[in-house]
Amino acid sequence: MPGRAAARGLARVAAVLLALAVLNAILAFRNWWPTPGIVPDHRLAPEFVAGWLLLLGWVAWRGVPGPRALTVFTLAWFALAIGRYFDVTVPTLFGRPVNLYWDGMQIPRFLWVSARDHPWWVSVVAVAVVVAVAAALFALLRWAVGTVARDAAPYALRHRWTWVPTLLAVGAVGAHLAQAAPSTTWHLVTHPVTPTYARQAVLLANAFVPGRADAVLPHAVALEQALVQPPEVALGGLGGRDFTLIFLESYGAMAFEHPRVGPALAPARAQLEADIAASGRFVASAYVRAATFAGASELSHLSLLSGIDLSDPMRHDLLLTTQRPTLTTLMRRAGYRTVALYPALSWDWAEGAWYGFDQLLDARDLGYQGPPLGYWKVPDQFSLARFEQMQPVAPGDPPRFLFFPTITSHLPFGPVPPVVRDRERLLSADPFGADETARLLGAYVDWLDMLPNYVGMFDYTYRWLGWWLREPEPREAVMLWVGDHQPAASVSGEGAGWEVPVHVVTRDPALLERFVAQGFVPGLVPRRPSIGGMHDLNAVALRAFAAGPHEAVAGTREAAATQPPAGTGRRTVYH
Repeated sequence: MPGRAAARGLARVAAVLLALAVLNAILAFRNWWPTPGIVPDHRLAPEFVAGWLLLLGWVAWRGVPGPRALTVFTLAWFALAIGRYFDVTVPTLFGRPVNLYWDGMQIPRFLWVSARDHPWWVSVVAVAVVVAVAAALFALLRWAVGTVARDAAPYALRHRWTWVPTLLAVGAVGAHLAQAAPSTTWHLVTHPVTPTYARQAVLLANAFVPGRADAVLPHAVALEQALVQPPEVALGGLGGRDFTLIFLESYGAMAFEHPRVGPALAPARAQLEADIAASGRFVASAYVRAATFAGASELSHLSLLSGIDLSDPMRHDLLLTTQRPTLTTLMRRAGYRTVALYPALSWDWAEGAWYGFDQLLDARDLGYQGPPLGYWKVPDQFSLARFEQMQPVAPGDPPRFLFFPTITSHLPFGPVPPVVRDRERLLSADPFGADETARLLGAYVDWLDMLPNYVGMFDYTYRWLGWWLREPEPREAVMLWVGDHQPAASVSGEGAGWEVPVHVVTRDPALLERFVAQGFVPGLVPRRPSIGGMHDLNAVALRAFAAGPHEAVAGTREAAATQPPAGTGRRTVYH
């Protein structure tokens, strides 16, 4: 009998430990990149610790929970588990955080498209499997919650030594949430899922409660005024020329001001300036404050397109639930064909429909056959050349607005491809040759010191842009090159600002003068201070593109025609 009692005691202890492990694991798993699968994580889930404290409080107050209370606890845990799955999986599948507004439309569409490509019984089996897995998960959670509530919580309340691990767990979670020691607590505590639920609740409330979106989102006055004007007035300064807007990934002020980067890029920058002049174009530059730092490029993209400050990501998500106009709206209204070139995308992007482009091309459309470069595979030089091959300009075609966010210069900035000066070879299945391809595929990317690769990547960027400008131009285009954000602090340095360069490149010195009158300086080197936020650049561009007289600084026409030497302008010291 004593042996049986001991065995039962050990079995209860094992059951309690297993139940605690299950309840934590179901809220702490991570994504099995790049698949929809998941893998377990050893770290503590903040909601597990909160749930344990809640169970302790319930048992101390009312005793072991009854069947109804256990069902409520289990449903809450089940909901958190489902939220966790989408929280860690959606970024892998869609390249952004979970968004109930868009995912709520995209997931049913995805399921319908998938179902219609298979026999009916496949859908029935799939639904049955999902129901069975959900029922099994609920049953497992019900057992785990019941075991912890019946055995672990009462034991913990009777024995004070058990308070030590509870207090340690609470301290670790609290320090992690307070960012007190992120480099340490990151290894102990995973990110919580409840903020995702809270954020989605706020988003949906703002989206569907009448008047809330207009109360939260400011109005883009310059864009709205341009939309009520005749197109020949709103965009008269463009004179029917094409407009190309290129967002250069991770192109920050550090490309000019960092002591290890600015001087190293000076030769490539001087070459680009020479290429601009040799092509018959002029350039002027400025700094703007990006809407983000080190990531979430879409905040800067849409801040410029919409004229709204989207440095708060909630504003970005809310904007996508409205019918607010963008620069694309204005261009289409003026008769422009609007095209977006997104080599970073290799999946269906539901939100892309909101942007209103006539056509959106992604990596799948480009058909790149060369060696994959980094996580996004397609080199920027190829992307633009392939686009021009796919969509050549023909006589009588309407003017074109091209929106092109680059990707090759994304962290970790390697491997760095060579510039291919033979367009035919660039577009072939072997753009680099056997030796160079072997080097690229075997290249080592040092995550501990990415600065050399950053320099190499923007040396490449400057040089392929210069090559492209020297290629025959079938039709004149006005270009705006903008950095989307500074690179991560591990590259840009502690305390780096949010400023990024913007360059306007055009053959029209009068148009350049309109930008100079608003704070740009002739040449490729911008000067402090910034001319405003990324959203302010929308108004700056619209004022420059509008028809009619514009106030300008005396002598800027001559200054635009005579570019200053590279390297001029005040610099900020990086530490």
